[in-house]
Amino acid sequence: MKLQKLFFILTFICFNQVFPCDCPQLQRETMVSKGLKNAEIVFYGELVKIDTVSRKYSFRIIELFKGDYKSPIINGKSLNNNCEIFPFKKDLWIVYASFNKDNTISISYCLPSQTIEIPTGFLPPIPLFTSSERRTTKIDSLNNEIDNLKIRNETMSNWFYQLEQLRAYKLSQNKIPENQKNTIYNKTTIISLIINTLLFAVVFFMLARKRFFSNKQITK
Repeated sequence: MKLQKLFFILTFICFNQVFPCDCPQLQRETMVSKGLKNAEIVFYGELVKIDTVSRKYSFRIIELFKGDYKSPIINGKSLNNNCEIFPFKKDLWIVYASFNKDNTISISYCLPSQTIEIPTGFLPPIPLFTSSERRTTKIDSLNNEIDNLKIRNETMSNWFYQLEQLRAYKLSQNKIPENQKNTIYNKTTIISLIINTLLFAVVFFMLARKRFFSNKQITK
């Protein structure tokens, strides 16, 4: 199973090396804002279905951050674009995607989609350098493990950073309707007070007029 996953990773990397995609390098401080700006839908979800033959896949949306989508399942497909990611591992994902004409999604290589193990840009593990001129030592292997450990730690750190930033964005967006509700409530309250004041004035005027005419008749 691990060999099969590694095969898909290497196939993806080789594909993008043959047909390079010219994407600006993602910076931690701006990756979320750029992703939100350039993606039509952003969500945290689980990859539940992969079809490598038809190049189709399905996600179960756990948390939606951007986009109007009602179904818990969203389908995607590869359009054979060299700047496109085909998600190959059933795992939890942060996805930045665009809609195709048939309402499926496609995931851009240039946006910060990732899993907790696979970094943005889909960098593979750094291979251990070997040479025919000298034997690989334990120190070489240890240094290689350290480099890959740094990548894994950075990937995990970016994962939680993105979730935190996306949830903050979602919270800020949810406050807008609430503010609008408060504004509407305040306006309604003011209008209600004005109407009640006018009604009270009319009733007071009618009572005063009635009393005036009553006193006038008694006087006569």
